Amino acid sequence: MLQRIYGTAWESEDQLKAYLHFKEEAKRRDHRRLGQVLDLFSIQNDAGGGLVFWHPKGAIVRHVIEDLWKKIHIERGYDLLYTPHVAKADLWQISGHLDFYKENMYDQMNIEDELYQLRPMNCPYHILIYKRRPHSYHDFPIRVAELGTVYRYELSGSLHGLFRVRGFTQDDAHIFCLGDQIKDEIRGVLDLTEELLLQFGFSKYEVNLSTRPEKSVGDDDIWVKATSALRDALDDKGWSYQIDDGGGAFYGPKIDLKIEDALGRKWQCSTIQVDFNLPQRFDITYVDSNSEKKRPIMIHRAVLGSLERFFGVLIEHYAGDFPLWLSPVQAHVLPVTDTQLDYCKEVTNKLKANGIRGELCHGERLPKLIRNSEMLKIPLMAVVGAKEVETGTVTVRSRYGGDLGTMAIDDFVSTIKSAIESRASI
Repeated sequence: MLQRIYGTAWESEDQLKAYLHFKEEAKRRDHRRLGQVLDLFSIQNDAGGGLVFWHPKGAIVRHVIEDLWKKIHIERGYDLLYTPHVAKADLWQISGHLDFYKENMYDQMNIEDELYQLRPMNCPYHILIYKRRPHSYHDFPIRVAELGTVYRYELSGSLHGLFRVRGFTQDDAHIFCLGDQIKDEIRGVLDLTEELLLQFGFSKYEVNLSTRPEKSVGDDDIWVKATSALRDALDDKGWSYQIDDGGGAFYGPKIDLKIEDALGRKWQCSTIQVDFNLPQRFDITYVDSNSEKKRPIMIHRAVLGSLERFFGVLIEHYAGDFPLWLSPVQAHVLPVTDTQLDYCKEVTNKLKANGIRGELCHGERLPKLIRNSEMLKIPLMAVVGAKEVETGTVTVRSRYGGDLGTMAIDDFVSTIKSAIESRASI
């Protein structure tokens, strides 16, 4: 019997120690383990592999992410969409997915003698919305965005926590624009990408610009124009990037961005792709200044990639110890004895009324309540004894700053709100 043995070799003991430390840290930060310990999500065998159940604590983090995503997109001129999860199979024939992507799509459903298909992508839906009425060159650019759930078949052996699933939500957006607007639109996407990723603490990126492959659609001049626009936008942004010659999609050049986490690992999240194919397949047009029909440029872009995968990256980046503004529970209210329960309920209700995610915890001795809060990585604890009830205060303990002393309830609330607003810890 043959036994396969793996080994590594290092030039120094320090390198070996660094590698072993990295492996231990990666294990400690594993989002699958932390997802169970912190009760954030699960994948239920009774429902099927690769299908994510967001538990209340994970769902509230997703809610915060989605609210921020929507706010930034609306501020930057995007219209938000909601579209169906299924469509007639004919739509996927027009888009080319049935020809080029069928192995990643689920089987079709026969409904009243018509075939329907779960969507693997959102693009055709956004095109149908574009096609609902005629367009003039005055209308551009048109920016639409959707947190759209898609379904893709993956082999069971390739599934991996939140990183490789069968149903996930993309932060998808499409921009319809004129050829001379590509550069400005790409630059706008780069700015939006940086603004959003910085909110989560990601400031180091690896950027690749992929150019025309041997097999492609579209005229030479539009490929040159689009590739130059992407390059110019990156140069204007001041980001360093690598050229991946011939690495573009058959339908257009693209920019891919990887973020670097706390362990120095790089994760593919953001992508920006120019598309000359789908506008042609769906025959979308606009009327130019000479009253002639022309075809617009279509730009696909995602910033976070999928919410599931991005959440997994966040869990491992922070080792489950989310910053205050993102933490599923921001404060635990802890009574010294049950005689302070009524007052603790008032404090908890006041926190919730001010948009602060507070929870009342009781039923154990105070040291156990504090230990449980620390294990759950709760940023703040408000301890309440007889003295606090008498003076209308709470004694605050921070996961980051230790004991912060006694505060009036209103001061505690305003301190938390200020820290959330500034993305600071207390």
